[in-house]
Amino acid sequence: MRHVSRRQALGLFTAATATALTGPGLALAQPAPQAVPRLGSDFLWGVASAGFQCEGHAPDSNWKRYVDSHPDYDRYRDAVDFFTRHRSDIALAAGLGVRVYRISIEWARVQPAPGRWDEHALAFYDSVLDAIAAHGMRPMITLDHWVYPGWAAARGGWAHPGMLADWLTNARKVVARYASRNPLWVTFNEPTFYIENEVSNGGLPAASIPAMRDAVVAAHNSIYDEIHRAQPGAQVTSNLAYVVGTVEPVLNGAIIDGIAGKLDYVGIDYYYGYSPQTVERMSPADIKKMWNMPLQPEGIYYALRHYARRFPRTPLYVVENGMPTENGKPRADGYTRADNLRDSIYWIQRAKADGIDVIGYNYWSITDNYEWGSYSPRFGLYTVDVLTDPALTRKPTDAVAAYRTITREGGVAANYRPTRPPVACSLVDAPDSCANPLSVPH
Repeated sequence: MRHVSRRQALGLFTAATATALTGPGLALAQPAPQAVPRLGSDFLWGVASAGFQCEGHAPDSNWKRYVDSHPDYDRYRDAVDFFTRHRSDIALAAGLGVRVYRISIEWARVQPAPGRWDEHALAFYDSVLDAIAAHGMRPMITLDHWVYPGWAAARGGWAHPGMLADWLTNARKVVARYASRNPLWVTFNEPTFYIENEVSNGGLPAASIPAMRDAVVAAHNSIYDEIHRAQPGAQVTSNLAYVVGTVEPVLNGAIIDGIAGKLDYVGIDYYYGYSPQTVERMSPADIKKMWNMPLQPEGIYYALRHYARRFPRTPLYVVENGMPTENGKPRADGYTRADNLRDSIYWIQRAKADGIDVIGYNYWSITDNYEWGSYSPRFGLYTVDVLTDPALTRKPTDAVAAYRTITREGGVAANYRPTRPPVACSLVDAPDSCANPLSVPH
């Protein structure tokens, strides 16, 4: 059985919550402004990627072992081969007009054995960061995007008592080498679902969940201080996979509470939204097929508002947002990648206009990638058919031109109207998002 990926897990937990929230009474929709201002020149437009998911040429790691031990997973091959094509992929991002390029520095690549560093691997990341800088972009560096060395996996991964110390040894090495590049920092990618995937793939006993959670909190808080010593004025976060308002305190609460004092911005990943009607239509098969999951672009407003209330003095950054298709085919609902992008940006502009301090947005992802066991879900601005195209051609989707226009103009037009209107009862931040839904002007 395929593991539950980060985005599939959002569906599992959200659907369960939504089923219990189908009864709130509806109220009149909130008044909508006739026009939304563009986002300012200091807004950070970006794209996102992750090491294992796009680099290829993978060294031994926990995830290499998960793939090899699961015959139902797609074979990894070399993903989209960012390892040898990074300069051209970074140039594609620069052509979009973005200012931020998110990468991860893979611990498994740079430290192949305890106490031994691979200078060729570090030189690769030097080259990646050089290319980002050459195009006038700023790196966003993720220290841990769910992948750790095979030697650490062989000892038990996060269940091993020495994992925290070893993780910090690697993180300090990365910080010391790259703090001068003035990156934005992400310590752990979606830590709640990192833990969940370790359990579902057999890398972590369920009994060790509290220990891994505590270690992740300790690791974040420790490296936060080291980053700030090496890079005064640094901006550090751990991005959260937004689930649904009533469930957020249950799923992400223990970690966000543990690191709340050491967040310079709150990173939010938002993909799916739910209403009572979409929950009724969903089946277990839909949860496993990300392209069938319900999209609700106005939910990004609710997610931002949720964390603006939780952290009223901390800026917010949408670290990941996008939409999946099945092997690059059009979605059954007819919703295009470009329309979803423009609709989502409209709601970010609405949030900013309403006083929510959102400072940046990354599209996930610049190219299609290995979606943790499968090449079928496609999220890329540029699509890549890994399984049938040996050339790994980067083919632009309709969202490329749309994003280029958005970054040039600072958002969608002031009089833009979303292609997909807001639902009458959103469960994204229930009960408030259902009792007081957003609206758009007629």
